[in-house]
Amino acid sequence: MSVADDIAAELDDLHAGETSPGMAAVARDLAKAMDETDAPTAKAVLADKLRPIMADLRRLAPVEVKGDSVDDIAEQREKRRAAAREQSTG
Repeated sequence: MSVADDIAAELDDLHAGETSPGMAAVARDLAKAMDETDAPTAKAVLADKLRPIMADLRRLAPVEVKGDSVDDIAEQREKRRAAAREQSTG
């Protein structure tokens, strides 16, 4: 996998195209440039530019709320109830 592919996947996970489309575009361009060069110095300069942009995008990413164990238990209970209702009517 290339740097550009890895960065694109992370940007998708961060929903960066929605929250910060300009910074996301710059990050994609920098990652693509890293893949296209063989010069170690150029890669280092590009990495130095990409790192803070990605750090900012990670901070700006919306927080995903995931359920806790109580929510998991409630969800499992509802699944069992739905299955029991289906069995009793079927």
